[in-house]
Formats: sequence, C-alpha cells, structure tokens
Amino acid sequence: MIKFIVYGEPVAQGRPRATIINGHIRMYDPKKSKDFKDYVRLVASEHRPEKLIEGPISLDVKVYKPILKSFSKKKKAAAEAGQLRPTTKPDVDNYVKGVKDALKNVIWKDDSQVVDLHISKWYSETPRVEITIMPIDEK
Repeated sequence: MIKFIVYGEPVAQGRPRATIINGHIRMYDPKKSKDFKDYVRLVASEHRPEKLIEGPISLDVKVYKPILKSFSKKKKAAAEAGQLRPTTKPDVDNYVKGVKDALKNVIWKDDSQVVDLHISKWYSETPRVEITIMPIDEK
C-alpha cells in the first residue's frame, strides 16, 4: 500500500485549452491544472515504488477543500467534523482526473489499471488531497 498527502488547495482538472502553432492544433492543460499535477507528481515521487505497479489497482482519494470564510462558527465546526460536506462545483471526478494523470509513470504504468476507485469531498482548515493506492492481488 502507498499512502501520501498532497498539502495545499486541491485543483480540479480544467478543460483542455487549444492553440494553433504552424497550422497545427496543439492541446494543453490550463496553468493551474498543470501546476497541480506537477506538485502531485513531485510528492508522489517520494513514495515511488522500485518498479511501477503493473496489475490492477484500488485508488482512494479524499479531497479536503478549504472551509469557506462566510461560514459561521457553528457551520465551521460541523464542516471540520465531517457533518457538512461540499456540494459545490467542481465535481469529485474532476479532482481525480488530475491525480490519476500525475501518478501515471510515477506509481503505475497506465490509468486503466485503476479498477476500484473511491473519491470523497470534505471541508478542512487544512486543505489537502489524501491518496491511498493499493495493488489488487489477482488470484
């Protein structure tokens, strides 16, 4: 099992951008998404296995968004206790897209190896993304 935490405000994968260079269309990530992926890749590289995981993988991603400044003390306490969860955009799957892209060729060979995925969104005074990777032993 590989487990690590990426501290800082989580960034959802943004829509790809396009530009035309020498008559060819080139797609690229928005800067915020690219920077977040680079940061996740850097943190993950400290937990890199000796050999890339090749079989099926279970991935658990917990996204902790910052508590909103507009929250009352009561609402803040409920959010920190996990009783109040973020139902605002972006969607949970957009957070995990960037994480999966960042972990490719660092932890595993290809995103298609993720066969079991659990994503959840929470509030916290300490914004972060907690990532747990578990190789699934095939019998």
